[in-house]
Amino acid sequence: MSVFQKLPKVVLHDHLDGGLRPRSVLDLAAEVGYEGLPAFDEDAVAGWFHQGGSDSLESYLDAFAHTAGVMQTPAAMKRVAFEAIADHAAEGVVYAELRFAPSLHTRHGMTRGDAVSAVLDGLADGYAEFGVPSGLIVDALRQYDDSEEVARVAAEFAGRGVVAFDLAGPERGHPASAHAAACAIAVDAGLHLTIHAGEGDGVGSIADALDVGAERIGHGVRIIEDTSASGGRLTSLGPVATSVLERGLTLEVCPTSNLHTGMYPSPGAHPFGMLYRAGFAVTLNTDNRLMSGVSMTDEFALVAEHQGLGVADLKRITLNAVEAAFCNDDVKAAVLDRVLAGYA
Repeated sequence: MSVFQKLPKVVLHDHLDGGLRPRSVLDLAAEVGYEGLPAFDEDAVAGWFHQGGSDSLESYLDAFAHTAGVMQTPAAMKRVAFEAIADHAAEGVVYAELRFAPSLHTRHGMTRGDAVSAVLDGLADGYAEFGVPSGLIVDALRQYDDSEEVARVAAEFAGRGVVAFDLAGPERGHPASAHAAACAIAVDAGLHLTIHAGEGDGVGSIADALDVGAERIGHGVRIIEDTSASGGRLTSLGPVATSVLERGLTLEVCPTSNLHTGMYPSPGAHPFGMLYRAGFAVTLNTDNRLMSGVSMTDEFALVAEHQGLGVADLKRITLNAVEAAFCNDDVKAAVLDRVLAGYA
């Protein structure tokens, strides 16, 4: 076991339908009669789903048609959620926030609420088995017109395991402000709000997410486009970057995924280190463990090797994630104790 695997971790941005085990993809396809898989053994499935050469967010997202296609029963949803906790626990994760879009899982008769309930059952079983607490984030897809319906479903489960509402899907041409009513429904129900922005679109998308009340930004890494740098360090900030920094707004950064969608040409070119050293509240996340073939251990190792960060930096980044977690105070205190003990 590497030193990075041993370190306690907190993941805030991880998509359930982007993190299936290859074996589970095959099993679930057989169970629901899904015939669209592009490969038919574990190694081939893993290889096909790996999107390291996709070079755009849109092509990266195409692979989700198959994982969503096999996640169409309560049993499938429960299994995927349980296995996500199991796999994160094996990588030293001590708290996880997982997310999915229930509208993608209604083809075989499940309601959105059925899907949410099944996922929560799987997360509860994962906690009982592995001692890793978790929270569920419900996604609406910004290219669809059902975000208010999704927000109402999320609101039904507020205080019952759902901790936040999110807008996911293609950013460009689908601004968060078009879904302001859905965000308001979620917030009025007591849910937190995190919004994908600054991944498939630029600084304007981040500003738009802030305008509708985002407490965290999913990805957000393109905030770097509102800065100037010299010698590997930021020298000036534009108005949006200044607002994000001064408010301590958490960025749910997913370096490997960003590389796979073609945002940066190499790990060393990713701006994670510059943002961290400038004081931005950055966190490390997996995004899609199947599509990117990645774990939290891998993300730690990547920024250590290519961004010049050490164990003390990884501790600070993990504490950023603890502080930004959407869990209640009791859970947060317990998670903080585990993180501090692990780094001691």
